[in-house]
Amino acid sequence: MIKRIFRSVCFVVVTVFFVVFLLIVGVLYSYFSTVQQTQLSMQTSLVAQGILHEGTEYFRGLVVEDYRITWIDGDGTVLYDSALDTVEMENHLEREEVKEALATGYGESRRYSATLTERSLYCARALSDGTIVRLSISQRSVIMLILGMVQPIAVIFAVTFLLSALLAFHIANQIVSPLNEINLDEPLSAGGYEELGPLLRRIDSQQSRLRRQESELGRKQKELDIIISNMNEGMILLNREKVIISMNPRAGKIMGVERECTGTHILSAVRDPQLREVLLTAFDERCGRGQDQTRSERKQEDGYQKEYRIQLEDESYRVSTSPVMFEEEVIGTVVFFFDMTERDRAEQIRQEFTANVSHELKTPLHVISGYAELFRNNMVKEEDRILFAGKIYEETQRLIQLVTDIISLSRLDERMEETEREWVDLHMSAQEAIQNLETKAGIYHVTMELTGEPVSVYGIRELLYSIVYNLCDNAVQYNKEGGNVTVETKAEKGVAVLSVRDTGIGIDRAHQERIFERFYRVDKSRSRAAGSTGLGLSIVKHAVKLHSAGIAVDSIAGQGTTITVRFPEEFTDIFTVKWLIISKKP
Repeated sequence: MIKRIFRSVCFVVVTVFFVVFLLIVGVLYSYFSTVQQTQLSMQTSLVAQGILHEGTEYFRGLVVEDYRITWIDGDGTVLYDSALDTVEMENHLEREEVKEALATGYGESRRYSATLTERSLYCARALSDGTIVRLSISQRSVIMLILGMVQPIAVIFAVTFLLSALLAFHIANQIVSPLNEINLDEPLSAGGYEELGPLLRRIDSQQSRLRRQESELGRKQKELDIIISNMNEGMILLNREKVIISMNPRAGKIMGVERECTGTHILSAVRDPQLREVLLTAFDERCGRGQDQTRSERKQEDGYQKEYRIQLEDESYRVSTSPVMFEEEVIGTVVFFFDMTERDRAEQIRQEFTANVSHELKTPLHVISGYAELFRNNMVKEEDRILFAGKIYEETQRLIQLVTDIISLSRLDERMEETEREWVDLHMSAQEAIQNLETKAGIYHVTMELTGEPVSVYGIRELLYSIVYNLCDNAVQYNKEGGNVTVETKAEKGVAVLSVRDTGIGIDRAHQERIFERFYRVDKSRSRAAGSTGLGLSIVKHAVKLHSAGIAVDSIAGQGTTITVRFPEEFTDIFTVKWLIISKKP
């Protein structure tokens, strides 16, 4: 901007200089021409007086340098000329100044010679004897006058240009300085020109709007980054050339990328051969369609989503590639990685569960069917009827228990987060479970004991009871004859703790991680003899998970087992615990 102002000011100054110079020269030239014409008229009068008094003697010995004197007869014949021979001169009767002098006594004229680039001034006066005296003087033209003054004009122009440059630079800085000092963050605080007021107000309005939009975009970008960063699914955004524009941490972990890959070609970042092949196939299908397709057909196919299944180490993923469309053109691709490991594992567990359920149901049904067939064919002795009826009853009870456990697991699988929760006294639930297992404990000659203190847990009452009951039931079933089971409830470091300890057969370390699997039995023969369904600890695991609790197994084969459940602090009512403890004091 300074350069433009500088050039403009210089141009204006130089232009004004030339215009003023020409105007001054023109005015001065006109002025001096008038002065010269007046002087010429005076000189003509003097010469006329001389001729009248002296006649031809006046011209004798007369030396004239600047003027040309011509004496003309009344018929136009030249009687005397100071510059030329009169014999060679033509008749001057038709000259403008001569005609005017004959008519009025005085005449003037000006004639320009293009050949000599000069202008001649003529002044004629009529004498009393009928003759005419004329004086003329040559005057240089304006152009010749200027050319004759080239050197001084050049000096004046140089000085003028230098002064105009300095002045232009100073003015440009003064004009631009207030503009450069404008604070765009607070434009209204700037002084300067009043004419900038509307512009500064508009800038301030735009700045306020931009700040709001920037804040909103920053907030949305932050929210988007948080969402993308915390997605369980991997996501990669690619441009048309398959260069990575954005990639969340989950996608980097899936692909085994530990460095920043933004700006890198996707095939350069992918290490796994199977994944590379899938991506190449997806891109080739999208980019290498038949050339005979119409543009609309290609656009329609570009809108389709492609899905592939891949196996990366021990994890299974569904890879989905979708085009990013803008104005009916594909400008990029989004690649999603969906972790299917848990779903596949759940599907496998369901299949195994179905197979196990079929097997577990088949055994008691075959037994019941066999005994019933014997009864139907009257092949049972009278003394064996009670024994056979007892077998049918035992298998029926086992079948009922199995169906009950399956229903419980199904309900747990369907999630019970929305089931109404309440504060449950874990100590009272343990006491109720022990009472319900007294008969069974008596059969196995096992002593059950409840210790500890009351503690309340916020949860689902029936599930909390099932945790205590199933743990106690297992402790009785897998105990030794004459053994004992100790159930303890307490508050430890702000959390509720349930502990079930037995003196039974124990669990070998190799089996401890699998005891919570469905239908898994450490001692299958003993479990079947005891009528175990193999689902008790699976129910416990699901119930514990729904209460965000943790469960730990401490067991030594042949010495006994201790299973401890710790409920989180937010689900434990310490005030209730303290109140219950205080209320028991005498």
